[in-house]
Amino acid sequence: MLNKGNATTVAAAVDALALTGGETVADIGFGGGLGLDLLLDASGDTGRVHGVEPSADMLDRARRSHRDAVASGRLELHEATMSALPFADGALAGWISVNTVYFVDDLDVAFRETARVLAPAGTGVIGIADPAWMGRQPFTRHGFTLRPVADVVAALAAAGLDVEHRTLGDRDPVFHLLVGTRPSVRR
Repeated sequence: MLNKGNATTVAAAVDALALTGGETVADIGFGGGLGLDLLLDASGDTGRVHGVEPSADMLDRARRSHRDAVASGRLELHEATMSALPFADGALAGWISVNTVYFVDDLDVAFRETARVLAPAGTGVIGIADPAWMGRQPFTRHGFTLRPVADVVAALAAAGLDVEHRTLGDRDPVFHLLVGTRPSVRR
């Protein structure tokens, strides 16, 4: 269900990375695992994909559904949060994180961490549904923190990233892709 509902946004986030093959990338908060599949395809046979997920259940599911990629070393799965990533400084050419910031207590800490692991020419993409639409959904009463898009953009900028704001769709739900790059990198 996560994959179906988020397919368009996850695919657009992966496309925004503009991968050419051979990159090391991550899906932070991969949920149903669609982003892992798309990143494996986009990074090619020589690329390496990391899946970061705080949920042990989702990690177990991903290990089963991506058995071959894990066995070959093309996919590595990590139990971690956006605020404490298991990567060296500048280790990732790109990362995506779709519909995850609702569950992050402190965006400043999380975005400093995601900026830290991004290579100098790398790109990070946050995907979120429009907060007004999200506020009308009954499921958001259960542990979701909804923030104005401008606040999410400001937190990414405070972490040292230039942010390009893209929108997907022209009716509810509108999704926002926030494409972050280092200030010296222009797309």
